[in-house]
Amino acid sequence: MWTAIAQHISAQTGQPFSIQERSVVAGGSINQTLQIREGDRCFFLKLNQPTRLAMFAAEAAALAEMLATATVRVPRPICWGHTDTWAYLVLEWLDLGYGSRQSWRQMGEQLAAMHRVSQPQGFGWHQSNTIGSTAQPNPWTPSWLEFYREHRLRHQFRLAGRRGGHFPRQEQLLAALPELLADHRPLPALVHGDLWSGNAAITQAGEPVIFDPAAYVADREVDLAMTELFGGFPAAFYEGYQAAYAVEPGYDKRKILYNLYHVLNHFNLFGGSYQAQANHMIEELLGWL
Repeated sequence: MWTAIAQHISAQTGQPFSIQERSVVAGGSINQTLQIREGDRCFFLKLNQPTRLAMFAAEAAALAEMLATATVRVPRPICWGHTDTWAYLVLEWLDLGYGSRQSWRQMGEQLAAMHRVSQPQGFGWHQSNTIGSTAQPNPWTPSWLEFYREHRLRHQFRLAGRRGGHFPRQEQLLAALPELLADHRPLPALVHGDLWSGNAAITQAGEPVIFDPAAYVADREVDLAMTELFGGFPAAFYEGYQAAYAVEPGYDKRKILYNLYHVLNHFNLFGGSYQAQANHMIEELLGWL
């Protein structure tokens, strides 16, 4: 396996590469993650079962599309493929450090710039992908309300039902979406899609970087909402974003609606208290009507 991966890297970079050192690094709970090295050259390697190759291919496509916007830094995808025993994704290695206030403000400004890049196709993406390890369908849809209702919330509710989840007011919530999103007409924006604090950092050179995307074209507020879900980003990030591309009135309510998707997904992945959290969010949303 290691020889095959090294040969693929060599072919894609145009420089011979052999894996002389490999070491496990932190990288989430879904994949095995390693640094692979030859001398001064190193790469970030993700490994999973061969059936997960499509997940890696979609991640590489998302990173390439975000990279093409020339806005916020993402790790450059090098190559991906599979052997008999593993699927793999090789990415540019970035040395991460501790960000200054200015670096986090710059991240907010750069994310806003990515969200401003025109996306005329509607809402969705050119392929389905995953959020964590959960399938995320992305059919092109002209209406944001329809896309979010059918391919985000209803999709997660269906998965939760198979898992034994109990969400007694889910149909009321889905029926209420036209009222909850009344007068909100977002422009289609390329979003990271899974932008919690564990998927953003600052390099040792002080450059903002985001990674591990679940990208699609959406209301830009889904990214901002998720930054607030698990601990939040530094205040300077929000200052930078607001200065570059201020959110519209009503965001404080919409962010709960948008984060419901991720809480439902966490229930589908991990169970536990996420069911109660999701039901509390549904009650809060319906209480505004």
